[in-house]
Amino acid sequence: MPSTDVPGSPAPQTQHTPARRRLRVAILGAGMIGEVHRRAALLAGAEVAGVLASTPQRSAEVGAAWGVHGYADLAEVLADDVDVVHVCTPNAQHAPAAAAALSAGKHVVCEKPLGISLAEAEALAAQAEASGLVATVPFVYRYHPLVRELRARVGYGEFGTWNLLHGSYLQDWMLAPEASGWRVDPAAGGPSRAFADIGSHWCDLVEFVSGVRFADLVATVSIVVPERPAAGGKAFSGDSGGELVPVSTEDSALVLLRTGDGVPASTVISQVSAGRKNRLWFELDGSRGSAVFDQENPETVWLGGPEVDRVLHRDPGAGSPEQRRLATLPAGHAQGYAQCFELFVADTYAAIRGERPDGLPTFADGARSARIVDAVLRSVDEGTWTPISNGAES
Repeated sequence: MPSTDVPGSPAPQTQHTPARRRLRVAILGAGMIGEVHRRAALLAGAEVAGVLASTPQRSAEVGAAWGVHGYADLAEVLADDVDVVHVCTPNAQHAPAAAAALSAGKHVVCEKPLGISLAEAEALAAQAEASGLVATVPFVYRYHPLVRELRARVGYGEFGTWNLLHGSYLQDWMLAPEASGWRVDPAAGGPSRAFADIGSHWCDLVEFVSGVRFADLVATVSIVVPERPAAGGKAFSGDSGGELVPVSTEDSALVLLRTGDGVPASTVISQVSAGRKNRLWFELDGSRGSAVFDQENPETVWLGGPEVDRVLHRDPGAGSPEQRRLATLPAGHAQGYAQCFELFVADTYAAIRGERPDGLPTFADGARSARIVDAVLRSVDEGTWTPISNGAES
C-alpha cells in the first residue's frame, strides 16, 4: 500500500514548529470553505490570528465578524508571526499563495487543486518536500472512520485480489442554467471543473482505500449548459446573475481507468444530477468479497460475500485502531463531513508538532491528483487511452 506519511523527515522544533504553544493560523479566503477551515482550526485548539478576503474592505468586515484581524494583503499575512496559512481562495490563487507561504517558513493547508496546471502542482509539491514544512491538502473523505476500517481490511487481505473498482460522485448544484460562479471560469477555476473539483476526491479515496494506483485512463466530458452568467454568487448556492458567456468547463465526466496490474475501474462524475447533493459512492469488488461506501450515509458500509452479505456500523468500540481513533462519537450518533474536516486539521497540526498521523493527505497527494486531472484532459483532447504521469513518485 502506498505510503501516506508526511514527506521528508520531521522538521526541527523552530519558531515555525512549536512543540507546546498554541498554533497561530491565518486563513486566506472568506467564503464557505474558509469558514469550515476556521471552525476546524478553533476546534483543534489553534488561534485564528486573521483573515485575508477578496478586498481589504471585505477582510475588515469578515475580521470583525470573526473577532480577528483583517489583513490588507498577502504581504501582511506573511509578515505576521503565524505558524500555519490555510489557503481557501479561488483555484488560480492556490499555487502563488501557498508557494509564498512556504517561502516565508509557514506550514500550509491548501485546498485542491494545488494549481490550475500540472506544472504548478508539481512545483509546489517539490517546494513543500524541500522545505521540511508540513503541507497538506483537504482530501477529508479519508477521515470517515469506516473508510479507515475498509482500508485496514484491505490490508488484512479480507477482499482478496481486486476484480473491479467502480462508483460515482454526483451533485446537482450546477443543474440550473442560471447557476454560475468563479469555478466556471477557467481563468479562476482551471481548465477542468467537475472532475478537478469532485472527481479528484473520488480517485484519491478509491486509491487510498484499495491500495492501488491507476496507471492510465480514457475519458469523455459533457457540457449540458453551454452558456451561464458571467458573474456568480456564492459557491454551491445556484444564486447568480449577469450577462451570459460561453462555458468551456465540464458539467460531467465519464472515466474508465486501469491499474498497473490491469484491474479495471470506472467512475461517473456529475454536477448536474438532479436530487444528488454530494453522493460520493464506490464499490470495490474482490475475489473474496466486496465493499460499498456512500459518503451521504457514512455510518455504515456494505460488505458482500459469496454467501452472506452484511452491514457494518461505525463503532468506537470495535474494528481497526484507526476506525476507533476517528470515531469520536458513540455508535448511532452520526458523524459526517464536518467531523472529517476537523479530524484532518487536527492531524495536520499534530504533524506540525512532530507526530506522524496515518493517512494525512499531503502536497504529494495533491500532485498525484493533478496528474490524474491532467490525464483526463489529455484523454478528452486526444480521444484515446492516456497514461497518468508518475512525476517524482517512487
